[in-house]
Amino acid sequence: MTPKLRIDPDAAAANWQFLASLHGAPTAAVVKADAYGLGAARLAPALYAAGARDFFVASLSEALALRRQLPDATIAVLHGFAPRAGAEYLAHDLHPVLGTLAEIGAFTALARDSGRRLAALLHIDTGMNRLGLEPAELDRLEREPERLAGLDLRAVMTHLAHAEDPAHPDNAAQLARFEAARRRLPAAPVSLVNSSGIFLGGAFRQGLARPGAALYGVNPTPGRPNPMRPVLRLTAPVLQIREVPAGATVGYNGTWTAPRPTRVATVAAGYADGYHRGLSNRAEAAFDGARLPLIGRVSMDLTTFDATGLAGLEPGSEVELIGPAVPPDEVALWAGTNGYEVLTSLGSRALRSYGPL
Repeated sequence: MTPKLRIDPDAAAANWQFLASLHGAPTAAVVKADAYGLGAARLAPALYAAGARDFFVASLSEALALRRQLPDATIAVLHGFAPRAGAEYLAHDLHPVLGTLAEIGAFTALARDSGRRLAALLHIDTGMNRLGLEPAELDRLEREPERLAGLDLRAVMTHLAHAEDPAHPDNAAQLARFEAARRRLPAAPVSLVNSSGIFLGGAFRQGLARPGAALYGVNPTPGRPNPMRPVLRLTAPVLQIREVPAGATVGYNGTWTAPRPTRVATVAAGYADGYHRGLSNRAEAAFDGARLPLIGRVSMDLTTFDATGLAGLEPGSEVELIGPAVPPDEVALWAGTNGYEVLTSLGSRALRSYGPL
């Protein structure tokens, strides 16, 4: 008896269509990390069928896998370009996101050697301080625009650090830095916003949007109602029901003590299934419209819940751990993380199926 993970590609496609309509400008789909853990092989074709033509992945290996699924899509690689991979970029028409002068030099050299212009994106760092051209590199590129010779510049992009907080002053500051930087470069389309950035509106609704987590049901507007459709449901079966007296402890290290006679349901899921140990004594599951508090530690393969008063819950019953009734963002809050990590942690042990939830 194992957990079951149900994933709805049509819901992800509907989420993309909603975001594209809201953005009102070209909209890509970010399918890195195997579509945030939910299966790019099934979700990327659904997003393509919905109208997405531009896709972002993190690494070359992800790009090559996606190319087999989508032979006609535009695929950008966020981790940039390494010269040893030049033949694969050429053979599979992959677009690197170039974030250093060294990467630009290596890719323009490949363009020269191949005798053709090659498509790429430029990444400008406007305050995230992770990837992208630094101010000194941008200065040099402005002085020496010939460094871009041989490139078909598809977009100049940056990444917002605080887009989920519309009141944060860094959003406007990053936009200003980005606008100043792009004026120093050859004219090209832009790519500015992620999932949450689309909801900033105004001047942020320009160029190619890059929604990711929101496609998969994670709330891009924390603190407000989630505008996205749920995309997954993780359920697990009850293995055993037991009655424990007041004063009994449950689970490893006895971290929960029964305040009254308690009906305990042991469920076949744990941190090996991506159900975080940090949820211990904090989370809730759902069954038949009711919530079951998680009691005791989450262990590798088992988790225990207080099922007192739920007469219909029996061995073999399925409880929802993550899904429409227990959203990923709520699970993330209990675990002290974000919805992105909740999704990408789900792993491969759960029995997966695809279709309506």
